[in-house]
Amino acid sequence: MTLTAAGPLSTDASPRPGVAPAGGAVEALLSSVDVRLRRQVRIAPDPTDTIALDRDALSLVYVIDGAVHTRCGDRPMSLARGDAMLTPGRVPMSVKTDPGTRILVSTLTLVAHAAHIADALPDVALVRDFAHHEPAAAALAAQIGLDLGALPVDTTMLEASARDGDAVICRMMANTVLVSVIRAWAAHGCAPAGWPARTSDPFLDRVIEAIHAAPGNDWSVEGLASVGAMSRTVFAERFRAAFGTSPASYVTEVRIRAAQDRLVLGCLVSEISRDLGYSSDEGFSRAFRRRTGQTPSAWREARTA
Repeated sequence: MTLTAAGPLSTDASPRPGVAPAGGAVEALLSSVDVRLRRQVRIAPDPTDTIALDRDALSLVYVIDGAVHTRCGDRPMSLARGDAMLTPGRVPMSVKTDPGTRILVSTLTLVAHAAHIADALPDVALVRDFAHHEPAAAALAAQIGLDLGALPVDTTMLEASARDGDAVICRMMANTVLVSVIRAWAAHGCAPAGWPARTSDPFLDRVIEAIHAAPGNDWSVEGLASVGAMSRTVFAERFRAAFGTSPASYVTEVRIRAAQDRLVLGCLVSEISRDLGYSSDEGFSRAFRRRTGQTPSAWREARTA
């Protein structure tokens, strides 16, 4: 499946059919984006070379200059300067370039708590004129990554050029560009109606939005069922069928993700614990450790080391 975000040619500001509305589920999905870098390079490929994108990884290609050519199945596609392409690696993908082309190729792995994002994306998402839709992120995409002549990557060069903190900074910048590409695709493209709802059930979607909007609430199964206008039994069954987990486990996952975001910002563990609805710092730490394998303090130290 290929979905394309159009360029800025239309002057109609009203939402087009199939374009996901802002906020709600889209905002919740964007807030959960979290990746690890495999590679992030800016290259000027030889036009005779074919660059194979990694399978089972997110690949983001941004055209800094020139033109890129690819195909999804039998459908050929071309990208011009300022365009971006994102693929979750479900299908084989490769690109070729015109002479004088420079591109950013980011190869990314979603961390465990963000793995569902790949399932929400199409096989290929094109964002025409990404530089127009997201100028700040596009400017960043034109600068991030190691500047190389071509692939394959010389790992010796990568190690020799590394500086303290590079991994942390590059990962943060990659997250920023990725979130911006997904937002531009959702806001200006042909995302399915209601994207990125995990179900076609508007009552369950209402529950999910409520959890993400207030993860610190004292969410009981009965309370969540009430939000979804269902009985407790029916809600629990439908929720597990849709998400493969219990409502309580889902709430905990959302809380831990919110806690990670606040830990990165330097918030106190006691403050985070209180805001996310835990009765004690010890209870919060136990829940955090069960999900991540580390205490909140240890997790923060590892992320900022």
